[in-house]
Amino acid sequence: MQQPKETRRPELQLPDLTQAAPLLRVVVFAQALALILALASGSEAAFWDSLGLISILVHWISLVSCLLYVRLRARLRYLSMPQLALVVQLILLLVTGSCSLLSYWLLFDINLSAGLGSFVLKHLIIAFIVGLVLMQFLIMYDELANSISAQHQARFSALQARIRPHFLFNSLNTVAELIHTDAAAAEQALLNLADLFRAAMASSERISLADELALCQQYLALEQWRLGEKLKINWQLPASLPAISLPALTIQPLLENAIQYGFETRTAPATLDIEAYLGKKQLSIVIDNPISVSKRNQSKNGIAIANIRQRLMLCFGNQAQLSTVQQDQRFRVKLVLPLEDQ
Repeated sequence: MQQPKETRRPELQLPDLTQAAPLLRVVVFAQALALILALASGSEAAFWDSLGLISILVHWISLVSCLLYVRLRARLRYLSMPQLALVVQLILLLVTGSCSLLSYWLLFDINLSAGLGSFVLKHLIIAFIVGLVLMQFLIMYDELANSISAQHQARFSALQARIRPHFLFNSLNTVAELIHTDAAAAEQALLNLADLFRAAMASSERISLADELALCQQYLALEQWRLGEKLKINWQLPASLPAISLPALTIQPLLENAIQYGFETRTAPATLDIEAYLGKKQLSIVIDNPISVSKRNQSKNGIAIANIRQRLMLCFGNQAQLSTVQQDQRFRVKLVLPLEDQ
């Protein structure tokens, strides 16, 4: 009897405080809290002195807590919400207690009439209340992030469903012709076509860059049999490909556009150039093909490129780019993909 598979708890969506915008929100919230505490102290004569000292303490606590959160964030994502609430409260109480003790001795002892115990206890109570408010924000952030992710996935699947590679039908005609002239080539063409069909059926998944380029090579092999001598292919790839995952059939439709609008109506031989440039933070792939199409066909080409650009935006945000340029009877597409963290 087969054992049921263990279901893994979905990861919590937590804000990344290494980014400038979320960290700035923490600083603004901390300063607002310091202002409220200073106003609540009721000391009008020494308001600004009180605000300055309280601001130092609050920012001290908030920034140290953020540092611990950043160090633990990778593990916190796998906790349940009650476990996360407990850890957040422990971090806040621990940091608040430690900073209160240090601040009492370093900053406040000359101006404070209350004893050490009441001073620390008051700050711990405030930290506990702030922790409850913070947990509500984290719950709302997780729910909102999951909602946005679900919307993006639905939109991404809809965009993927619009991919209808016309080469699948052209390749069947190519295989039919090869059966009579080259049986071995026809068999290899069918194997390549099967891999491309499999990729088209699973186009909503993400695959490695190496697998995507392998599909592209299989596709171009099919087109090479169909177009013959008028299609020349120039591959320029780095010795080792980086570990990048991207949506299936991202690069292949760009090559399909290059074939359809640059070679199908051509009679003279021409070269299709595919070059990849590896940088420190990104990989650039440039596809350069001749132009031999009408404006009407170019607009169809633009629709396909717009589809790919939207899918890249959903997967990588602004880190991925897809640009086109037409110059000297050549059409060039440049795809920029971010390198994944190692």
